[in-house]
Amino acid sequence: LTKRAQRYAGFATNFGCYIPKTMPFGLVSAPFTFSKFMAELLKGCEDFCVPYLDDVAIFSNSLDEHVKHLDVILRKIGNAKLKIKPSKCSLGRKTVKYLGHVVGNGIRSPVEAKIQAIVNFPAPKTKTEIRRLIGMIGYYSRYIKDYAKIVEPLTNALRGKNKREQITWTPECQKAFDTIKGKLVERPVLHAPDYSKPFIIQVDSSNTGTGVVLCQRDEKGEEHPILYLSRKFIKAELNYCTTEKECLGIIYAIKKLHHYLDGQPFKIETDHNPLVWLKSNVGNNQRLMRWSLALQPFNYTIIHRPGKSIKHVDALSRV
Repeated sequence: LTKRAQRYAGFATNFGCYIPKTMPFGLVSAPFTFSKFMAELLKGCEDFCVPYLDDVAIFSNSLDEHVKHLDVILRKIGNAKLKIKPSKCSLGRKTVKYLGHVVGNGIRSPVEAKIQAIVNFPAPKTKTEIRRLIGMIGYYSRYIKDYAKIVEPLTNALRGKNKREQITWTPECQKAFDTIKGKLVERPVLHAPDYSKPFIIQVDSSNTGTGVVLCQRDEKGEEHPILYLSRKFIKAELNYCTTEKECLGIIYAIKKLHHYLDGQPFKIETDHNPLVWLKSNVGNNQRLMRWSLALQPFNYTIIHRPGKSIKHVDALSRV
């Protein structure tokens, strides 16, 4: 810490005034300051390194390449006079645990210890405990199909002005709780995106919500999910016509996934045939015209697929 920062970071104790000389845990600006420092330190290594605070992930295509990448990173860290604890390092692994995920070999899955913590979580008795539970399972929502539908009884239990009151734990809540546990115990797997292959967005909307799957197909034509998304429609959106709801699902998907899609062609698969003409003819519907204009910067092709061939997306929308 600078002399000025040391002064502002000081605090009084029974043993006198303590003024830290290095950045301690607990300062409001500490995460931002440290993450900014790490980003500047590892600038130029973005193609093979991802820093998150004091966690640094280094990924390579071969062992020889990995050794070179390690040498670059370690030199930068050494030149900055930072220290690394060897017991907390994992080098040359095919899979590693990173930010609650097991990552490697082109796939990722939840860490076993985190799944076990959710499985062992007791049935909530208050709204605060339900929020804590939803926060835990929400971190892994992209692994779970039908997530919004499954947790609906839990989110409904949060209704009311009193944020800390006791709740009535209904059979529907218990069923939702058990279903989430079962989904995670199955060790769901998501695939890493391959930017050499086109992305596919599968969208389907129901009367009450929309579901999205981002996926890619391999050489054999098999679909590999990258992530799942779903959300409920708000009160105003419930009044939209069918075509507007289906198009809203596409808008929602692209807003969430634009960082995958910018600058490259991709396909949108929907079971609503009228949307195939979204680029060329939207009629006099002002809302569809506005959304069509919003999609113009993207290089997309809309393909019609019967609902029975994208059942997993249809299920996500039934919220």
